[in-house]
Amino acid sequence: MKKIIIKGGAKLHGSINISGSKNACLPILAATLLIEEKVTLHNVPLVRDILTMVSLLESLGKSIKIKKNILEIKSQKKKNFFAKYDLVKTMRAGILVIGPLLAKLNKAKVSLPGGCAIGARPVDIHLDFLSKKGYQNKIINGYVVSKKKKLRKQLSYLFKKISVGATETAILNSCLSNSEVRLKNIAIEPEVFDLINFLISAGANIKSTSKRTLLIKGVNNLQGTEYNIMPDRIEAGTYMIASIITKSKIILNNIFPDHIKNIIKVLKNGGIKFKFISDSSLKIFPNKPKPLKIKTVPYPGFPTDMQAQLMSLLTLTKGSSEITEDIFENRFLHVLELQRMGATIEIQNNKAKITGVESLSGAEVMATDLRASVCLVLAGLVAKGETVINRIYHLERGYENLVGKLKKCGAKIKIIDA
Repeated sequence: MKKIIIKGGAKLHGSINISGSKNACLPILAATLLIEEKVTLHNVPLVRDILTMVSLLESLGKSIKIKKNILEIKSQKKKNFFAKYDLVKTMRAGILVIGPLLAKLNKAKVSLPGGCAIGARPVDIHLDFLSKKGYQNKIINGYVVSKKKKLRKQLSYLFKKISVGATETAILNSCLSNSEVRLKNIAIEPEVFDLINFLISAGANIKSTSKRTLLIKGVNNLQGTEYNIMPDRIEAGTYMIASIITKSKIILNNIFPDHIKNIIKVLKNGGIKFKFISDSSLKIFPNKPKPLKIKTVPYPGFPTDMQAQLMSLLTLTKGSSEITEDIFENRFLHVLELQRMGATIEIQNNKAKITGVESLSGAEVMATDLRASVCLVLAGLVAKGETVINRIYHLERGYENLVGKLKKCGAKIKIIDA
């Protein structure tokens, strides 16, 4: 088992290049199941979840070459509709192959997904859409088993709850069919629109008719395409917090300003200053932060994927802060570990009340999910003494070379095999 060891107190300097977005790349990879011709993807983050998805696609009939951060994806003659548990158990995104498998093969058998222990994140919304579309779905021995029944030529579907994954499943299933589908109350995260832009580049007919409504007119086939994955806005937000918590001026490169304005807005309310020094570069000026009261909500609100990182900062912010988690019910698992480091945090249902302390102390802690992992790294950067973080495989699922990037900027951080 690998561990991260951090000696806190080092100032950061220089610049960090933001990698491609894992959460954008995963559904785009699933979308390649719809395309027989070659697809080339650039700016792919080589993290564990992406490599797991690559293995899954290969098991379903794709041939994939990896050259640095470029993926070349081709189709093999033999196709498979069975997504095994062993290939899906470590990531939630495995369920995204069900939509394209049904669109191409009219049947699918996909393991119920695994991933972070941050709440139920059920597949019921995915299956509700597929059922309304005309597929029969059963859950048998931990697998979703679906097949074509009688597909509807026209469907207007209203999501009962905003869901990124279910929105992506509906898009992936609808763009290659003899039907017209209108999706209402969709998720509008940038990652969803990166998927849409990728599909349009391959010939899909998808139009946004209002803020949360899409009209998809099915086409007979999609063509090969070459596409750049968007930068990871959550990685950018994470390094913003790293800059602020260590009181260091650093520059972030390869960003899309529109994608991170919701994070910047919250941090500006906390007294932090930013300057865009180009269309894709941001400099952070880490003033002493003020306490904040925020609530996680679907985009364009403050993202749940930044909640843990912000909490690490607020533990050292003078005064009382409050975070309400409105997306996932189990996303305060990192609180116990921050308390081990000296943080003062009280949990009441879905609300965390944080009273700032003068300093944190290094301790041996355990990562419980992807964002909790990086929250503990951020806390360790400023804690007095040494912090040891266990179960870092969560971190490796979603951050490309985080230790290397921080080390290059002056952090005293390393990975060891224990």
